[in-house]
Amino acid sequence: MSGNVDQIFQWLATNLSLHLPEWLEQSLASLDYNLLSWLLWLFAPIVMAFLLPVVILVMIYGSVLFLHIYKARHRLADAYYSSGTWDWARMVLATFWEGQGNIWHGYDIVGLENIPQEGAAVLIYYHGTIPLDFYYIMAKVLLFKSRLMQLVGDRFLFGIPGFRILLKVFHVTRGSVPECVNLLKEGHILAIAPGGVREALFGDEHYELVWGQRCGFAKCALEAKVPIIPVFTQNCREAFRTPSWGRRYLQTLYEKTRLPLVPIYGGFPVKLRTFIGKPIQHDESLTATQLAEKTSSAIRELIRKHQRIPGNVFQALLDRFR
Repeated sequence: MSGNVDQIFQWLATNLSLHLPEWLEQSLASLDYNLLSWLLWLFAPIVMAFLLPVVILVMIYGSVLFLHIYKARHRLADAYYSSGTWDWARMVLATFWEGQGNIWHGYDIVGLENIPQEGAAVLIYYHGTIPLDFYYIMAKVLLFKSRLMQLVGDRFLFGIPGFRILLKVFHVTRGSVPECVNLLKEGHILAIAPGGVREALFGDEHYELVWGQRCGFAKCALEAKVPIIPVFTQNCREAFRTPSWGRRYLQTLYEKTRLPLVPIYGGFPVKLRTFIGKPIQHDESLTATQLAEKTSSAIRELIRKHQRIPGNVFQALLDRFR
C-alpha cells in the first residue's frame, strides 16, 4: 500500500507541477512522501470508524428511497391509505435488515417465544448508541411471528428529512400515554426504550440504565392491563460508540437544545445477540413506580447474565467465533 501511495504522490508532483506556481512546485518537490503514506496508513482505521456509521445512515435512507418508489406504484389516495398496502414493502425491508444483521453481526435472538403470537404487550429494551439491534428485532418478529410492533420514537426523529414515510410505514409514534394505552387496548405490541436519546448517546460500556424517573411505560401497561417484556442485546454498545471526550459538555448542550449533536463511531462487526426475557405479568397491586423498578431490575439481570462488563470491542469481535 505504501508503494502505491508513493507513486500517487510522485505522479501528482510530476504532472501537476506543470500548471502550478513556482512556490507550490517547490513545496511538492520537498514533500516527504514516505511520511505522508505512513500517516495515511496510520489514520485510515480512525477515519473508517467514523465512516461506517455513515454507511448505516445510507442504508436507512436506501430503505426510505425504496418506500418512496413503492409508494409511486400506488398513486391513488384510497390505495395509499388502505390497510395492507405496505405489507409487501415491510416484508422486503425486514428481509433486507435480517440479512444485513446475519452477515455483519452474526445476529441471533434468544427467547423469541416470549413474544406473544397475539394480544398486547409492552416491550422494554435497552437503547444502544444506534438502535440497529432493534431493527433486527422488528424484522425477526415480523418475519417469524407475523406481527408488526408499534414503536415509540423520540421527537427529533420526526424532524429528520425523509424519515416521515419510514416512521409512518413502521408505525412509529411520539408516544403520549393516552395514545399508547389505546394502541395496547387494540391488541398491539408496543416497544419503548425508556432511556431514549440520553441512554443512547451518554451511556457507556458499563451498560448502566439511564432512565431517570421515567415510568410512563409502566402507567400504560397498568392501565391497559398487559404484560411487560424486558429485552437486552449483548454487545450493542460495542457495535457503535460515542467518544468519552467532551461528553459532559455535549450532554449539557443536549439538555438545552434537545439536539443529538454527538459524534458516533464504530460499525464494528461484533456479535449481536438479543435476549428476550420472561414477561412480567400484570399485577394490580403494583404502582407505576414499583412496576418500572421491577422492569429495570429485569433488564439489569439480563445485562448481568449476558454482558461482559465493561464492554470490550475486541472481545465482542471474538464472540463471533465462540
